[in-house]
Order: sequence, then structure tokens, then C-alpha cells
Amino acid sequence: MNSFHHAPEDYDCPFCRVAAGVPCPLPHTQPGDVILQNEWVTAFIASGQWPNNPGHVLIVPNVHFENLYELPLEYGTAIHAASRRVAVAFKDIYGCDGVSTRQHNEPDGGQDVWHCHLHVFPRYTDDRLYDLTAQRRTTEPEERQPYAARLREALA
Repeated sequence: MNSFHHAPEDYDCPFCRVAAGVPCPLPHTQPGDVILQNEWVTAFIASGQWPNNPGHVLIVPNVHFENLYELPLEYGTAIHAASRRVAVAFKDIYGCDGVSTRQHNEPDGGQDVWHCHLHVFPRYTDDRLYDLTAQRRTTEPEERQPYAARLREALA
């Protein structure tokens, strides 16, 4: 096993499920959370949400790569292009004050799903995003649908 890999051998990757249009166990990501998909990437409303930054998005490559170390450049380029589109949509739809992206690798880097992914957060003045990570909660699909619908429309 590659020293950069941490997924167990029998890992059932939730982000591979999302990219393939296969529902995950509730309340986690469902096909209705997807806001953008092309041959390279899938973007969706994250099931885990921070208290002051609702509607944040995850962008994943459609092919399974565990982390940034093994991600081919063309997938990185597609992720970056999708993040720009999502960021502009956030500004238009959410009226946020800014946008942050973050990407984690390996357990000590904060990675907890073993499929490379980029978080895109709408940011607001004094939202304390990084201080409130411990208050992240798993949302129900019904809570995510209004965000997904608005962003899908903006990105169409």
C-alpha cells in the first residue's frame, strides 16, 4: 500500500457513489445534492455544514484519487475551474462577502473522507468558519435542496 493511502482495503467511497449518481446512506449526500457535473468533476452541496456558512459545496474528481499527491493535473485544473464557477454563483446567489476554499490530505492534514475533494465555502463578515469546525453538523437532504436548486439554476 502506498504510504499516502489511508483508506481501508474494503473502503466504500461515498464520493465515488455521488459521482456515479448512487445514493449514499441517509442523511449523507444524495443525487439531488449535485449542482454541477461534467466528464471530470462532480460538485454538490455538502451534507456536513458549518453553522454560519450554509450551502457550502464539495468538488470531487469523478475518478477515485485518495488525495492531492496522486491527483493528475487535468483533474486539478477541472476542480479549480469548477470552484471558480461555484464561487461566482455564491456571490450572485448567496450575496456572501467572500469565498474560501480548502483541501485536506491524510489524517493529520484533516482529511476524513478518502477521496480527494475541495471545499468551497461562502464567507460572511465575522462568520468564524475556522473557529466553528467542531460545530459542523450533518444536514438532512431536505435542508440542502433549496441551496442545490438555486445553485444548479445559476450554473446551468
